[in-house]
Amino acid sequence: MRIAFFGTPEPAVPALEALLDAPRIDVPLVVTNPDRPRGRGHALAPPPVKEAALRAGVEVAQPVKAGDVAGRLVELQVDACAVVAYGQILRKGLLAVPRHGFVNLHFSLLPAWRGAAPVPATILHGDRETGVT
Repeated sequence: MRIAFFGTPEPAVPALEALLDAPRIDVPLVVTNPDRPRGRGHALAPPPVKEAALRAGVEVAQPVKAGDVAGRLVELQVDACAVVAYGQILRKGLLAVPRHGFVNLHFSLLPAWRGAAPVPATILHGDRETGVT
């Protein structure tokens, strides 16, 4: 099965690595957000997922808008897409591209703490239980 991976920060790297190591799974493309300024010097730095993909020799796309990779997913004949902390809303047009759709791993027990910071929200609200969905 051909699976494209959408993710950006360090917590998404183990999921990418698990897919890369899985038998019978081919990851032809990793989609991540564009490089951003970091640190005191505000030098452009690649997202951790990009670094992991490049180490593994996987093609990386960094679109400003996620939908801009729809054509590439078609060209690569991607069967499904995995999303882990990508950081953009994926629109219907993109979601319809792979024949088996998208699977999203979210760092909270949905519907609790949806959004960009589910782990800090869980801690700040004193939840006694957490997990992934």
